[in-house]
Amino acid sequence: MKDVSLDSLASAFSSLATSISNGQNGIAHALGEAIRDRAKEKIGDYQPSSHGFDAWAPLAQSTMDQRVSKGFPANNPLLRSGELRDSITMRSDGNGAIIGSPLDIALYQENGTEHIPPRPFLGPAAGEVMDSAPELIVKVISAKMR
Repeated sequence: MKDVSLDSLASAFSSLATSISNGQNGIAHALGEAIRDRAKEKIGDYQPSSHGFDAWAPLAQSTMDQRVSKGFPANNPLLRSGELRDSITMRSDGNGAIIGSPLDIALYQENGTEHIPPRPFLGPAAGEVMDSAPELIVKVISAKMR
């Protein structure tokens, strides 16, 4: 058995603590990126119910007619120019991440309005990513400890 001094053991634990701390920051960032990317993937395709959020309602015929008159495909929900999709951003700081869009229409689509049924993309994306969070966390911590 190899002799280990208390100093070398303390140094190893200190290094491990630093790696874990760095890994926590990396975890928030990695989860935030994954949620952002998953939310962007939802734009343009009808979504099934997911994590307590209802499936997207079909576009109204008047909406599809308006889309076609403006040169957009009739049936790509939430996707016209790509502005909404491209506005979804992520910011991480320490142990947290914020994913969202500064566009008012993102809020209206996520939650619905009197005239627009909810077509949530952020909430379901977060739920779906969190289902696979343990694997992502292990990956981030393993990479930080190398």
